[in-house]
Amino acid sequence: MELLKDTIKRIEPVDSEAMEKARERQDDLTKPRGSLGKLEEISIKLAGIQGNAIPEIKNKVIFTFAGDHGIVEEGISAYPSEVTKQMVLNFLNGGAAINVLARHVNARVVVADLGVSGDIEAPELIVKKVGYGTKNFVREPAMTRAQAVEAIEAGIEIFNKQFRGAELIALGDMGIGNTTSSSAICSAITGRAPEEVTGRGTGIGEEAYRKKVTIIRKALELHKPEGRDAIDVLSKVGGFEIAGLAGVTLAAASNRVAVVSDGFISTTGALIAHTLNPDVSDYIFAAHRSVEKGHEIILEHMKLEPILDLNLRLGEGTGAALAMSIIEAGVKILREMATFSGAGVSKTVE
Repeated sequence: MELLKDTIKRIEPVDSEAMEKARERQDDLTKPRGSLGKLEEISIKLAGIQGNAIPEIKNKVIFTFAGDHGIVEEGISAYPSEVTKQMVLNFLNGGAAINVLARHVNARVVVADLGVSGDIEAPELIVKKVGYGTKNFVREPAMTRAQAVEAIEAGIEIFNKQFRGAELIALGDMGIGNTTSSSAICSAITGRAPEEVTGRGTGIGEEAYRKKVTIIRKALELHKPEGRDAIDVLSKVGGFEIAGLAGVTLAAASNRVAVVSDGFISTTGALIAHTLNPDVSDYIFAAHRSVEKGHEIILEHMKLEPILDLNLRLGEGTGAALAMSIIEAGVKILREMATFSGAGVSKTVE
């Protein structure tokens, strides 16, 4: 618990002076003021995060965490739990979508096991297993409060060892059943009804979908998680990989490193971090708007505007990888474009 408390304590508000200087430079670049829209705002936000009026991105890391969920026993997923382990191996072999897109944006992928139901023998895999999957939370709490803290701190430890001075990191996930956990967390923290925040995950049919909503409602009624207590929510309906991603988010913010959240699950991890310290949101870029309807509700709750809207619902960090390219483009505009004052180009006539 001390690592978590210390990490939260070290998170500071972003640097407003650096943001103002970045905005002044944007206004002096050889273009009509504001003409590059969100690209300008992205670079200004990153300036505040880094505390540097001319921010830079040299290294990028994608943290893809895996864990299984006991709630799968209730038949709420189109895929069996063993797919989690199989996909982790696919990540490690470089054959998944996240590997392709990480190569595309020149980012390193860090894969970690926070709670996969079986053991995986692979030297490249980081193993911080808190348990062999969570419990079936419609029958009992998903984990203990101590395990929730352990999983968050595991994410902090992984970040601290693996970010290696990167200026931009992304969140990714893998875990069959984790949209059910994310929907329950979203409902508990935002106060929205289960049917408002629950989608079809990997593509379940109508009957399974109705069952999924019913199960989430029953679990919330059974455990009554306290929405203002992120650890209580995690312990009752959470996932180990979601908790780990919350830890990464907190650790990144405490080191003034920008975070790119991916879809519904990884943004749920960011929501946990935000609930523990609201200043965290200023360090987060929302990569895209997922097909999962709970995702948009979380983005609204955290006052984040997605960069992309591509009908994505894969996870792994795929949307975040794509957004990294956009963020880097915004930074390059700020750093490399000529200014009116330096290039001798006439500004607009007032």
